[in-house]
Amino acid sequence: MKRYGVEGGKGTGGQHMPFARAVEADGWLFVSGQTPMENGEVINGGIVEQSHKAIQNVFAILKEAGYGAEHVVRCGVWLDDPRDFASFNKVFREYFGDNPPARACVVSSMVIDCKVEVDCVAYKKPAA
Repeated sequence: MKRYGVEGGKGTGGQHMPFARAVEADGWLFVSGQTPMENGEVINGGIVEQSHKAIQNVFAILKEAGYGAEHVVRCGVWLDDPRDFASFNKVFREYFGDNPPARACVVSSMVIDCKVEVDCVAYKKPAA
């Protein structure tokens, strides 16, 4: 098992977060929920800008672990406002194209002041 980001995951205000950004086990990669943060702070902007940033943060972790969009089998999405669903879907489609993963999307109050959070599970066959 390999853990990514345990040594320095940062939350709002630069606080150290008590969980890994991702954990890999037997070809599976579980990416923790990513918010639209940059340098420990939520970026300015509406749902479109924040959706891009949250998904880009997921993709950065995927890349660090050697995975790509083609390996993503499931995403979880939390939206602060149900009216943002259609706008989020447009952004999501830009990243996953014609072969999107399975997905769940719920409306929920956020722990930090943002509009969206995205996590994922990815799989690729382990090297022999």
